[in-house]
Amino acid sequence: MKQIENLLFALSDSDAVGTVSEAADYAFLKLGEFAETEKKQGLTVVGTLRGKQPYTIMIDAHIDQIALIVTDVDEEGFLTVSAAGGVDVRALPSRAVTVHAKEKIPAVFCSTPPHLAAGEKEYGKAEDIKLDTGLGEKAKEVVSAGDIVTFSAKPAKLAGDRVTGRSFDDRAGVACVLALAQRLAKKELPVTVCFVLSDGEEIGLRGIRPATYDIKPDEAIAVDVTFGDGVGISGEESGKLGEGPMIGFSPVLDGSLSKQLIKTAKEANIPYQTEVMGRSTGTNADMIGVTAGGVKAGTVSVPLRNMHTETEVMALSDLENTVCLLEQYILAGGLFHA
Repeated sequence: MKQIENLLFALSDSDAVGTVSEAADYAFLKLGEFAETEKKQGLTVVGTLRGKQPYTIMIDAHIDQIALIVTDVDEEGFLTVSAAGGVDVRALPSRAVTVHAKEKIPAVFCSTPPHLAAGEKEYGKAEDIKLDTGLGEKAKEVVSAGDIVTFSAKPAKLAGDRVTGRSFDDRAGVACVLALAQRLAKKELPVTVCFVLSDGEEIGLRGIRPATYDIKPDEAIAVDVTFGDGVGISGEESGKLGEGPMIGFSPVLDGSLSKQLIKTAKEANIPYQTEVMGRSTGTNADMIGVTAGGVKAGTVSVPLRNMHTETEVMALSDLENTVCLLEQYILAGGLFHA
């Protein structure tokens, strides 16, 4: 599991959102070691491995992350920011961040000391909490409206195979895709595989639509994260860490693809869980299914605790088993040979 850990940590420790392309640049170089690779609109990266048949399976994971964007710099140097994606406002006070300005600027969200707070302060939106760079009046010389702000926590190992860090949604999926490409590059493939590391998922599934339209795959799997078991989360709403990836079932997904994934897992003795979603999945699969005349789409998701924070937690074994499941599915030809 060391390979998947190294990939995850390298991806988590870099940023990719808006005009900030560090993680996308890293992924482009890594994917280029194993596949025909090109950059697409925004930060999207596409790699291709040719198989015996032109029948194409697309494997997607989104490269972008939740972030914030500077909307104002006041006369005292405090910054006002707005959320770019589903930022958990409850977790913002006193958090350390990086402002991607003319140079990288460390900053912290302000927090009222408990000694001075009159009761518990509840923030409704990110704009209610100022950012302090320590630059004072000089902040206007370095920071501008439109600059991207990202969390700055470092990934770390916990007990056993558990790890914590930021942007595991969806750098976990990207790590799986890169590991998968490396394994498949050494093998004879029955079908063609397109790996997509898509931009803009966190702000409305934006990047996967043009990529799907260009590729026009015969089927596709979105590799993402889902809610992991934890305090205050019911078993019906989550998957258990360490018990394998979750195969999605939903009216918006192709049932035959989901069933074929389960068949593959059983035949290869790969642990898995199922995730049933009544309507949309909240992943790129929602957009893939209705693009370019419609594409058979499925989801494989990794359970994740503390989603959309800088202390997300997951099990490395779930990532490893995700790669194994996708590898066996592709080597069997997916639905082409079903």
